[in-house]
Amino acid sequence: MTKKIKVLIVDDSILFREVLLRGLSSDDLIEVVATANDPFDARDKIIKYEPDVMTCDVEMPKMNGIEFIQRLMPQYPLPILVVSSTSGTVFDAMNAGAVDFVAKPDLSSAKNVEGFIRDLIAKIKIACNAKVQKSIEENTSKKIESTSITDKNKIIAIGASTGGTEAIYSILKKLPSDIPGIVIVQHIPPNFSRMFAERLNNTTSLVVKEAKTGDYVEKGQVLIAPGDKHMMIRRIGERYKVECFDDERVNGHCPSVDVLFESVAKEAGKNAVGVILTGMGYDGAKGLMSMRRKGARTIGQDEKSCVVYGMPKVAFNIGAVEKQTPLENIAYAIYSMFS
Repeated sequence: MTKKIKVLIVDDSILFREVLLRGLSSDDLIEVVATANDPFDARDKIIKYEPDVMTCDVEMPKMNGIEFIQRLMPQYPLPILVVSSTSGTVFDAMNAGAVDFVAKPDLSSAKNVEGFIRDLIAKIKIACNAKVQKSIEENTSKKIESTSITDKNKIIAIGASTGGTEAIYSILKKLPSDIPGIVIVQHIPPNFSRMFAERLNNTTSLVVKEAKTGDYVEKGQVLIAPGDKHMMIRRIGERYKVECFDDERVNGHCPSVDVLFESVAKEAGKNAVGVILTGMGYDGAKGLMSMRRKGARTIGQDEKSCVVYGMPKVAFNIGAVEKQTPLENIAYAIYSMFS
């Protein structure tokens, strides 16, 4: 008999706790062992029930969810999924050590609630096997100050999923403002992609924005795929232009890393560097293989530094990864491949 995943629900709303309890209990592999209405109640129940995964709101009485995670992780490290209203504070929770996040649904819409529960169940199953990290460790290595790359045809493509928001930040903050243009697919809910881009724009030396059709890939600029659209590039002369479009999910995702990587393989060939980061599943592996076959340089995050060693593992196993390296070294690996 398969062991059930023990879940603790932490939320100050009685109604929402009940929605979560009923929804999660509908899955045969999940057991809600307890609910808590604030961090102090949750602390006691963590000790008593020893949950495998905890869901946690950000806005709560007595202590907010971010401070709770920061205090909890050193003493009781466990996978935490943040369940919160659409807000940039979820990225503070990711930095504090949460594994992933889900946006709270409109409870008046049964369809929205069903989709939310479905996504949350899937993320709980991923989280129970995720590597818990208190935070992305600061690396003492210096930021790369500048490049001598003059070729306008160069482009960097990055794909990530669970654990990717912090991984992407740790890479971008080390890259110089004259690095070749970067296109990124991060599996992320709609609306959060814009907030993620704004956060990166404010905390790195690069210009970061949520992509829209017609944007050109420029030196020192990063384009993040919208959370509900695929993104691809097309070559226009010596430049690359992005297209964002609605379509069916690919490998279970929209945006899909494979959609981006396949377009980069076709349009940029040997002028590209592809990077695949932490995440569950196999999205991006085939696309990275296509890039490598077209002459692109390719990098995969190593197992030890991944929150979930899924996507990089599949890519490595099929031969799509030219260089596998810890997260802290990826920025330097990207730079070296253009030198």
